[in-house]
Amino acid sequence: MKVLVVGKGGREHAIAYASYHSESVSKVYAAPGSYGMRELAECVDIAANDIDGLVSFAKQHDIDLTIVGPEDVLAIGIVDAFEKEGLKIFGPTKAAAKVESSKDFAKKMMAKYNIPTAAYATFNTFEAAKAYVEEQGAPIVIKEDGLKAGKGVTVASTIEEAMEALTIAFDIENNSVVIEECLFGFEFSLMSFVCDDIVVPMEIAQDHKCAYDGDTGPNTGGMGVYSPVKMITPAIIEEAMEKVMKPMAKAMIEEGVPFTGFLYGGLMLTDTGVKTIEFNARFGDPEAEVILPRLESDFAQTIIKVMNHEEVSLKWNDKVALGVVMASENYPASSTKGAIIKGLDDVEGNVFHMGTAFVDNEIVTDGGRVLIVVSEADTIEEAYEKAYADIKKVNCDKLFYRNDIGKKDMKG
Repeated sequence: MKVLVVGKGGREHAIAYASYHSESVSKVYAAPGSYGMRELAECVDIAANDIDGLVSFAKQHDIDLTIVGPEDVLAIGIVDAFEKEGLKIFGPTKAAAKVESSKDFAKKMMAKYNIPTAAYATFNTFEAAKAYVEEQGAPIVIKEDGLKAGKGVTVASTIEEAMEALTIAFDIENNSVVIEECLFGFEFSLMSFVCDDIVVPMEIAQDHKCAYDGDTGPNTGGMGVYSPVKMITPAIIEEAMEKVMKPMAKAMIEEGVPFTGFLYGGLMLTDTGVKTIEFNARFGDPEAEVILPRLESDFAQTIIKVMNHEEVSLKWNDKVALGVVMASENYPASSTKGAIIKGLDDVEGNVFHMGTAFVDNEIVTDGGRVLIVVSEADTIEEAYEKAYADIKKVNCDKLFYRNDIGKKDMKG
């Protein structure tokens, strides 16, 4: 089959990688794709949000399956447009994508259908939000309601930090915030292939959201990740599936907005069991970059089977994959464009391009998170050593990275 991957970041690079390595796939296109994807996919100059252009391309090239990466494209209705034209596409409709595009919608769904999550309240004015924070105290979590590219979340350890986050949020016209109790425990990501009430779980990953070592600094889209996760046992995964993932898929059907696509559960293992931090309507990034290379089953065929409500059994390799993100200096506050990156050809593991461009025969920075270097090994300790040995081969004076990815799951 011919596959079209929509997007250009690291997640889409990993989706193109998995599609390219699927025996059922004869050709992969990426729109717009990136220079880093060139050996896996034919990149076509159509922006991810040019829905009419993508529909026309899919028709003209007899695309058998389109896979959507970015959440903002899902939120504006790419799936609705493709389905209207009878084109097969894997992703949620605009209405179903609200599970990510509106944090308030997701929390209301969890409350209504008894899916375990943090206590919360939603506010449309600074004054009401301020009064609630002062009543509840700190630590407390402030989440801006809409799509924020993995940012827009502040875990405030003091009232002052919470007020600063509220001030920033309500400086944006018509913004609203979800304020949650602060959960404590071990955070992990569980993604599933979903179509209606068919929910097929993938391997667990552990994302590192904070910018700096020791889980300090501002929240980011993710600074590193590893899979599998020793601390998350099969019993915990079963609990997460039965209490969170399957109930949410069924809840979406009940609400008349059935979900198709990659359903992402951002979860926390607390002293009282698994609780939901958030849902996303697409594959996690950077989780895709460590999960998909471990998948031995045919990726594209798996999607088709799920969409056809056929039985699916996934096969994974037994390696540990660990990825370290190289981000622009001052990320997430700002990004870097045009800084030359050298040494990528010397890297032994996989390099997925998150925010790069190819200018004047040079690979250069072109975003906040720029690259993720991924290594596989028999143990997490070995994968850590290999990944950081590779990181040191990459030369760019405008990039930084965390030094402790995977450390919390290591011996000792």
